[in-house]
Amino acid sequence: MPFRVETLSMISMLQAAVLAVLLWVGTHGDGQIRTSLRIRALALAVEAAGWGTLAFHVYLSQAQLVMGGNALNLIAQAMSVIALRLLLGAPLRWRLVTAIAVVGWLGVAWFGVVQPDYRYRVLWGSLTITMNMLLNVEALTDGFRSFGTRARRVLLTVSLLAVVLLVWRESQLWFGSDQPTRINVSDDTNTFYLVLSGMQPLFASIGFLLLYSEILQQALYKLARIDALTGVSNRLAIDQSIAQMLAHAQRQHESLGVLMIDADHFKRINDRFGHAGGDKVLQALVTSIRASLREGDVIGRIGGEEFVVLSPGTDLAAAQALGERVRQMVEHTRLPIDGELLQLTVSVGVAVAVAEEKGNAHVLRRADKALYAAKRGGRNRVMVAFTAEDGSHGASVGA
Repeated sequence: MPFRVETLSMISMLQAAVLAVLLWVGTHGDGQIRTSLRIRALALAVEAAGWGTLAFHVYLSQAQLVMGGNALNLIAQAMSVIALRLLLGAPLRWRLVTAIAVVGWLGVAWFGVVQPDYRYRVLWGSLTITMNMLLNVEALTDGFRSFGTRARRVLLTVSLLAVVLLVWRESQLWFGSDQPTRINVSDDTNTFYLVLSGMQPLFASIGFLLLYSEILQQALYKLARIDALTGVSNRLAIDQSIAQMLAHAQRQHESLGVLMIDADHFKRINDRFGHAGGDKVLQALVTSIRASLREGDVIGRIGGEEFVVLSPGTDLAAAQALGERVRQMVEHTRLPIDGELLQLTVSVGVAVAVAEEKGNAHVLRRADKALYAAKRGGRNRVMVAFTAEDGSHGASVGA
């Protein structure tokens, strides 16, 4: 025996309203993450109002129910699409989303009030919802290139199931044996449709919260591996990168170039310009080093004014040439600090990890020995560690 439409709609209205409140007060964040969650919460509130029109349809005229209820539902869908795309960092496409909502409402109003035809009205509304779901799918799959994380897959499943439900609804209206009835009539088809439709906000909200949690975890993971001052990898991230690159080098029988870079006479800079000026110099130094690197090279700060560069697939000659490019780039770049143009130089130690090398520490130690050899040799030069066994060095290049 079917439930009353009013009862199911009331339950869905209360559920959406509670979810809206919980999402509004129960999540935190800054910038677009917080904004997206607030938009989603508002969308749930608007959706609750839409369910309310169906729950209290006896107090509304048919035109009010059709035009008002569908307007609220289409607004809620548009807001949800924008919220999801904002949370994912995807292009908002707000003009397209707005156009879909407006055209969808006009079509529903036409077939609901001007030229009433229930099946065409539902078909028009279903096409509108499907277009919104496809926008969600496109954002969740990164332009149809990947199924992404668990949270993305949950939201993707909810969006696809919504489309399946719409297809089923249309098949019942157009090919069912019974005469189509309006949504506010309690029968088996409407009961099944309303139950599943009312569950979608819950599942979608769970997906939103999972995605929110994943984004926060990714942000924390990044913060734990990024040097706050310069924006490059920190020591933890560099150790992980070396381990990964060494494993890749062993599989591919390739080498890995490692450069240790240290700013010369940096204490003088701090003494002259203070630590704030020294921080600006380090940031400018990172910019100069990056300008000399290839795509795929990794730069990290391992302490003070000392940096390391990892260059996969680089042999000793190429690594030495890279070190010299870095040295020349820094030497020929004038850094504006407190109204003055500062000339900075660096010393560079170069080592190459071969496929047989074990552990991160060995190649870093050899590059570090070459760096200190460059320092002892007069600074502003590149020194190479030739062998993996004893870390012997030579081939000084520079001023």
